[in-house]
Amino acid sequence: MIRGSLAGPRLLLRRLREVMAEPIGAQERLDKIVAHIAANMVAEVCSVYILRADDVLELFATEGLKPEAVHQTGLRIGEGLVGVIADEARPLNLRDAQSHPSFAYLPETGEEEYHSFLGVPILRAGRTLGVLVVQNRAHRTYIDEEMEALQTTAMVIAEMIATGELQGLQTQGSELDMKRPLALHGLSLSEGIGLGHVVLHEPRVVVRNLIAEDVETELERLEKGIREMRMSVDDMLARGEVAHMGEHREVLEAYRMFAHDRGWVAKLEDAVRNGLTAEAAVERVQSDTRARMLRQRDPYLRERLHDLDDLANRLLRLLVDRDDKEQGGLYRDTVLVARNMGPAELLDYDLDRLRGVILEDGGPTSHVSIVAKALGLPSLGQIKGIVSLVETGDPIIVDADSGEVHIRPQSDVEAAYSEKVRLRARRQAQYRRLKNKPAITRDGTEITLMINAGLPFDMPHLEETGARGVGLFRTELQFMISASLPRLREQQAFYERILEEAGDRPVVFRTLDVGGDKVLPYLDAIPEENPSMGWRAIRLGLDRPALFRTQIRALLRAAAGRDLRVMLPMVADVSEIRLARELVEREIRFARNHNHKIAESIRLGAMLEVPSLLFQLEELMTVAQFVSVGTNDLFQFMMAADRGNPRVSGRFDTLNPSFLRALKKIADAAKQAHIPLTLCGEIAGRPPEAMALLALGYRSISMSPAGIGPIKAMVLQLDLARLTARLLPRLEPAGREADIRAFLQDFAEDNGLSI
Repeated sequence: MIRGSLAGPRLLLRRLREVMAEPIGAQERLDKIVAHIAANMVAEVCSVYILRADDVLELFATEGLKPEAVHQTGLRIGEGLVGVIADEARPLNLRDAQSHPSFAYLPETGEEEYHSFLGVPILRAGRTLGVLVVQNRAHRTYIDEEMEALQTTAMVIAEMIATGELQGLQTQGSELDMKRPLALHGLSLSEGIGLGHVVLHEPRVVVRNLIAEDVETELERLEKGIREMRMSVDDMLARGEVAHMGEHREVLEAYRMFAHDRGWVAKLEDAVRNGLTAEAAVERVQSDTRARMLRQRDPYLRERLHDLDDLANRLLRLLVDRDDKEQGGLYRDTVLVARNMGPAELLDYDLDRLRGVILEDGGPTSHVSIVAKALGLPSLGQIKGIVSLVETGDPIIVDADSGEVHIRPQSDVEAAYSEKVRLRARRQAQYRRLKNKPAITRDGTEITLMINAGLPFDMPHLEETGARGVGLFRTELQFMISASLPRLREQQAFYERILEEAGDRPVVFRTLDVGGDKVLPYLDAIPEENPSMGWRAIRLGLDRPALFRTQIRALLRAAAGRDLRVMLPMVADVSEIRLARELVEREIRFARNHNHKIAESIRLGAMLEVPSLLFQLEELMTVAQFVSVGTNDLFQFMMAADRGNPRVSGRFDTLNPSFLRALKKIADAAKQAHIPLTLCGEIAGRPPEAMALLALGYRSISMSPAGIGPIKAMVLQLDLARLTARLLPRLEPAGREADIRAFLQDFAEDNGLSI
């Protein structure tokens, strides 16, 4: 090893910087790199293997092996010493390589005379892109400084691969792994199909300056960056900005522990002392750590990888002086990819350019998925590792109908999806032509089709779809995208805008449904073992009457001169409706005493989404002025199947006969009591389920705007009396449960229904 003031990695990096600046081709540059490494490390062989999309590590350059073996020799992942390094993402330092059980002799390379072996993975964002190797004839063990030099040099080669500089050099007819087409499966959060190009929500910090000019200066920069990062973490935790990390105290303390971990900091300092800039050291250490943790079987350690990634990204942004919220430019067909994000962050983007959203985390009840659904954006969650598998600009397809994402798709896949999108567009055009037609079945039953909404940009869908009104307006979305609690005037202005855009169509406002898993950063939250059945919705409103009364006051004033419909969520006992009515009446008296203009009338209804109300139906129909069935929660509570848990969310069919019997019981009770009844839930927007609902007696259903067209088309073709006569007997208790879905599909096919 060369010694002196610039010995080892620092001298090597200086020489590599000169090579990278030369105006030469990629192959010549790679050849010069391996020659410099061999000379610097007094190695008789230095070789670079690059991973192809067919899982073969192809020899791309060598100093010391037979030149004719370049681009002709390859090892599969797991094959030979090079394949083991790629598989395990760990260095291998051997005194006698030929005695290792994984040694594979390749006669075309002429390497049989070399004994000592040092190989390191070429990593980027924890992903293996290739392997870098040095060898000597003598039996020797390479020292730590030499391993550090090789790992540092691997970063330079990783950037060459990532930028596409080496693409096209391979001669075996396969793309490099960085350009490999991938198909992954996740959890559908919002249906639809989107084709476009990747934009990372938190763009990778591109480290352009790898090689330190002055090590002491870089150490000072690193120390300052770590100090600022720790302060920001402590401040963040003190303010309670913890939504993306969970609510349990041990998780928060683990996050803080990583930020103050001396072992992590020591690795960063060692990397700087070996010649890297502070930011290159962070990237290098985090890539090594990520590669190792991705291969851990311990689920806790794998989960903590997100914390380490977040800390490393915070530190990188501080070191390169880039704002944490900075966003890159958007393509005209952008698909956002993120580990997670908040609803306000999504709304910061130019919505006209978005074609889809993909999250590593994120479930159907997360804030951002609710907003994505409201925007009509196809979105997927639970796509593990996608942030490290894509680069900004990669072609990508989001198929949220089937839960698939296609990264860098092949031309035939892209063509098939393009045709699918065109077909959907033609169908949408057909549906738009139906917008002015009343939804009346073939046998003369009129059905009221309404939309679910939550933000102002939902309201134009009323006109576009021909919907009769808003059956569910989620008022909590205003609170979720606000940095602080919306004040009375803000709420009033918001509701006035909604009512103005609705015109003479009715709007049913659901009071604030937060708490549980919908945590607002500016409201104190308490950890709950089962948040979906915890302190949320009307329970929170009744316990915090000032919050509830402020919202009612805003709604009353916003609806001045017109009818107001207010719906209470998560009602479990009719006594809660009575308590809420008392608070509403207090607000009405207050407004009149102070000569405020308010709604001419107010109807107070309840959402039926807790099974306990099934046993209070008679009393419910005397207390509530209207009832809306919230099938999303009602189904998960009845089946004890958390809809945010992919292991059980699809376990039971929503057309389960026992669930349909419960829905019929509600419809019968409302009809007998002459109480207006609406069903608002995801099943209302799916034609087979909607057919069942109509047969059960529902005449008003509310759904996402995208569902109006398909449901209206089905209604116009449906002979409802015939369907009812054939479906209801199948719901009678019997020794064997009927397959309702299969029956409805057969009925639709036999009767020419489009479902």
